[in-house]
Amino acid sequence: MANDRKGWADKPENRRTVRLVLYIACVLLVLADFFVHRHAEMPAEKVPAFYAWYGFISLVAVVLSAKVLRMIVKRPEDYYDDAS
Repeated sequence: MANDRKGWADKPENRRTVRLVLYIACVLLVLADFFVHRHAEMPAEKVPAFYAWYGFISLVAVVLSAKVLRMIVKRPEDYYDDAS
């Protein structure tokens, strides 16, 4: 018997609310970057929203490298099939 109960994260309105809260938090953090004094050691760190851009570019790099790595290490579809 399958468990047909739905959790709070399965409701579309709750997913929309969580997504909206996360977007607002991201925007507020980027805006706070303009007002908070940072003790930057590298010149690039003085650029407004540097850490947001750095994180986004790092995420894209990880996803693209994972796609390349998947092509290298993937197995054929029938790799684990029984030979008997």
